[in-house]
Amino acid sequence: MRRSRLTGFVTSLLLAAGLGLTGAGSAQASSTAATGGYVALGDSYSSGVGSGSYISSSGSCNRSTKAYPYLWNANHGPSSFAFNACSGAKTGDVLANQLGSLNSSTSLVSLTIGGNDAGFADVMTTCVIQSDSTCLSKINTARAYVANTLPGKLDTVYDTISAKAPSARVVVIGYPRFYLLGQSCLGLSETKRSAINDAADYLNATIKTRATAHNFVFGDVRTPFSGHEICSGNSWLHSVNWLNIGESYHPTAGGQSGGYLPVLTNAA
Repeated sequence: MRRSRLTGFVTSLLLAAGLGLTGAGSAQASSTAATGGYVALGDSYSSGVGSGSYISSSGSCNRSTKAYPYLWNANHGPSSFAFNACSGAKTGDVLANQLGSLNSSTSLVSLTIGGNDAGFADVMTTCVIQSDSTCLSKINTARAYVANTLPGKLDTVYDTISAKAPSARVVVIGYPRFYLLGQSCLGLSETKRSAINDAADYLNATIKTRATAHNFVFGDVRTPFSGHEICSGNSWLHSVNWLNIGESYHPTAGGQSGGYLPVLTNAA
């Protein structure tokens, strides 16, 4: 999600407190989606932060050749492909910077959005370095935002996509749960892990409700990520990454190809 914001926030905490924050689908797409134009929108979960192989021309957006939009394009060969997702994007950034490629010929749109609006970086930073009670308070603040403010912002994004690409099949993809619970695992307490997972479910439920209200498809990645959460034996998510703070809590290349790509392929 917001890579630079998370990095800057953690750096300031390191200086102030001496603490460290570290660390393919085979189903065929519909003929319409495969033959028309494909536009990939959204935040770092769509740009591919955490999967490496970043496209140098994408700059701080950190678009990866291992991200699910890039993989879907390579597998299906749509008539055109616009990879507009960008690390750190909020709903307002999608509206301002990512919709120029949409038109009447666009037949498929994918996006992940909402996590940065809800304060993903602040929640995870707080939960990693502070107490259970402070973590839960920060999560409750985020949940209130998701309940009261995020739906309207999502509606504006979805309405604008529909207006610009009226013939497109729009696949709104959610976020995975971060933790496999009930495991012996270094790091956050079970209380924090459970609350973070519950918050992810709450965010996904809100996104799904607004997406389906616009006749969009909701792609749920929680099932393919099941058994591949942090604290599992084969995680598709980075935990705190000491060498690259911005990749923390983002899907690995395996999470993109094994988690996100099949969901888009099946939904498209």
